[in-house]
Order: sequence, then structure tokens, then C-alpha cells
Amino acid sequence: MRVMVLVKATAESERGEMPPTELLEAMGRYNEELANAGIMLAGEGLKPSSQGKRVAFDGTGRTVIDGPFAATSELVAGFWLWQVKDMAEAVEWVKRCPNPMPGPSEIEIRPIYEAADFGEALTPEIAAAEDRLRERLAGRQVPPGG
Repeated sequence: MRVMVLVKATAESERGEMPPTELLEAMGRYNEELANAGIMLAGEGLKPSSQGKRVAFDGTGRTVIDGPFAATSELVAGFWLWQVKDMAEAVEWVKRCPNPMPGPSEIEIRPIYEAADFGEALTPEIAAAEDRLRERLAGRQVPPGG
């Protein structure tokens, strides 16, 4: 089972405050544990929403909205993509995580849809196209910082 683990933003992360060295070191050790356990597939921190954009859709119309965005507690400051056996394992790993923020914070865990979840709507042709895309992306190397 794949899950997206979302680190919720705080007022501090939205101000762009950098974490202290001790927290960076603790998170580095935790990420190393995740990698060694074969759980972590990807993970990154995100810059504040003031540096982001949203695109709102209404039929064929598109409207670009500049950050910052309201409701800080609903924003995401970082993420991991994990491969776990079940939600209970994901919860146990999150409980081991250092507090990702200097003060109170939350981490949300969301299951990722798998092909079987789409039932008959996922035709063999669509499934084959998705498989080809995943293979193509898996072979691509992304340079550090890019």
C-alpha cells in the first residue's frame, strides 16, 4: 500500500522560518531509517504558500491565484511518499517521527489510489498507458535541486 504523508504547515513554516540544525539532523536520521526500512519512496519540504500559485478550474475557464493562501492549518509544508503494508504500519512510522515543527504540528496520512480502486472505469488500454508512463518516469533521473 502506498501512502502520502503530509506535514501540515504552521505559522512559522508559512513565514519561511528555517528549522534549527538539531531538527534537520533529527529529520535526516529519521529519513535514513525510513530509507533503510524500504519504506520511503520520496520526500521533500515545501516553500511557503506565499511563493506558490493555485489554478482554479470552472468548466473551461482557468484562474491563477497567487499565494499566500489562508487557513494555514490546511496547507502542506512537506511530504513523504511511502510504501507500507497497511495504514497501521504508516501510523507507527509517523509516531516515531521527530516533531517536524518547532511547536505543535500535525501529520496527515492518506492512502494513494491503486489501479484496482478504479474498477471497470480503468480499461486495459488506460492501464497499459499508465504502466508505460510509470516505467518512463521510473527511468528518469532528476538532478539534485532540480
